[in-house]
Amino acid sequence: MPEQPPPTLRLRLDTEALAANWRALDRMSGRAQAGAAVKADCYGLGVDQCVPALRDAGVERYFIAHWSEAPAVLRHVPPQQVSVLHGPVTAQEAEYAAAVGLRPVINSIHQAQMWASAGGGECDLMVDTGINRLGVSTDELGDPAIAALKVGTLMSHLACADEDSPMNARQLAHFRAAAALVPARARSMANSAGIALGSDYHFDLTRPGLSLYGGVPTGALAGHIRQVAFPQAAVIQRRQLSAGDSVGYNATFVADRPMPVAVVSLGYADGFLRCWGGKGGLALQGATLPLLGRVSMDMVVVDATAAPDLREGDWLDVPYDLPQASAASGLSQYELLTVLGKRFAR
Repeated sequence: MPEQPPPTLRLRLDTEALAANWRALDRMSGRAQAGAAVKADCYGLGVDQCVPALRDAGVERYFIAHWSEAPAVLRHVPPQQVSVLHGPVTAQEAEYAAAVGLRPVINSIHQAQMWASAGGGECDLMVDTGINRLGVSTDELGDPAIAALKVGTLMSHLACADEDSPMNARQLAHFRAAAALVPARARSMANSAGIALGSDYHFDLTRPGLSLYGGVPTGALAGHIRQVAFPQAAVIQRRQLSAGDSVGYNATFVADRPMPVAVVSLGYADGFLRCWGGKGGLALQGATLPLLGRVSMDMVVVDATAAPDLREGDWLDVPYDLPQASAASGLSQYELLTVLGKRFAR
């Protein structure tokens, strides 16, 4: 069989920037140690690329959401460093955690019972302080199943860390009250934005996620965080439009003059969603090539006037500074990362 042609999409990861972001967040965490949220395939950027860079930078604690995410992470770090946030809902999940050596995050009395039935051992415990997602309520902390746990890290999660909200202080007070009731080797509350709230929120361990990968959820982190993900897409055809020609589905763009355009191998199947249509553009050596018409599943069309030498097979940059891309597209910085598709060569 002949060698398969390379993809027409590629995603360059600046692992040096990734490591630098963790070091910056670790410094900002003060006396606390910074871990790393590596769930959702490192927010879409790839476990096999990101986890080794984080490990080599000094990360010792990792957080995933699903049990199915564990094998990929365990290729690079030992199981006792990996906490599974969703916890053991079934006996099979609890037995898997015990057998492999993963750290389950207990979120309910039921999960505590599942963990005890599987043999128990050290675990982490999530207490809900107001976000009303996963976590035991504060009035459940005295339940015998919870009290019997050997808690390594007591956790909570902030709902409004990226805002100047009175809820932050309320959650902090609830967490301090919970910490007084639960013996634990470590306490953890702050995500990326929570780190920027200051030392009161740092405790022993912080859990940055978005900002590791280039996200800036709060202005206090601006200047500390570097871009990590740099998507590129290949030109697959050049065309010449005449005045009056339309582009794409529903003919939402109509040329008002003769113009060269390029069809580019990038679409909503790749995470470049339809909300980008008619907003911003792709880039070539500093020149912007505006997007024309709707985003298709596998293609976009750009105005190539600023790139007269552009050829089929050339690569265009997809501007992906996350705060700027979020403002342009209306997508959150989290969505911009996690929707990036599997067709990107990483």
